[in-house]
Amino acid sequence: MSKLIKLATWNVNSIRIRLDNMKEFIDAENPDIICLQEVKAKEEDFPFDDVRALGFEHIALYGMPGYNGVAILSKLALDDVEKKDWVGKTDARHIRARFKDINLNNIYIPAGGDVPDPVINLSFAHKLAFIDDIAEHYENNLAKYKDENMIICGDFNIAPLENDVWNHKQMLKTISHTPIEVERLDRLQKSLSFVDVVREFFKEPEKVYSWWSYRNPNWQTNNKGRRLDHIWVSPSLKDRVKSVKIFKEARYQTRPSDHVPVLIEIEI
Repeated sequence: MSKLIKLATWNVNSIRIRLDNMKEFIDAENPDIICLQEVKAKEEDFPFDDVRALGFEHIALYGMPGYNGVAILSKLALDDVEKKDWVGKTDARHIRARFKDINLNNIYIPAGGDVPDPVINLSFAHKLAFIDDIAEHYENNLAKYKDENMIICGDFNIAPLENDVWNHKQMLKTISHTPIEVERLDRLQKSLSFVDVVREFFKEPEKVYSWWSYRNPNWQTNNKGRRLDHIWVSPSLKDRVKSVKIFKEARYQTRPSDHVPVLIEIEI
């Protein structure tokens, strides 16, 4: 017998700072699984007891001190947990696990710095190579993945569509919306024919954002956002996704992250 669960992705920007924010979100939405990015805690500093007190008994963590770090918090059992590395870096940006019949991947793509030129900006080169590495892996292992029910989600640090940013033309030379990044992300999406479920429910040309800069004190009124946080599913899961929500309320919290949770309801 199937049931609906809620799965969320959220760049929490330090789990220890945002525990109260997480509690507010959990009280409001009651998610079953939360994929976190930028947990900013190594294993010995991760607040396991606090997270379990919020109802998440199962925790898969790939942590590191100071920055990055990804975690899957779940009320459902997690199996086959794997920490994955790309482009030769052990920088805690990808963790995967199975729940029920689903292969869940929580990915934090590098931001890429400020100058959209991979020759003079090594951070941008790393971002492009990181995406290419995952895409190539999926392309070269189609037989392995073709029958998998997969979800990949996280902070991809790219707003690919025109209405994923507040001003398409103005932002074409801004990292997160440059054509070269969009092309790389498109390759990754096509590698296993992933479905962007947020845009299945919020069709273009509707503006959809999940991030508003800390540098913008008037973010509520001028609404200069970007859709950097994504949930993609295998075609086999598309019809099992029943709803999508952007929890914008999180941006109004005390000491908020600059990202807000993105949630789906999915049938398992």
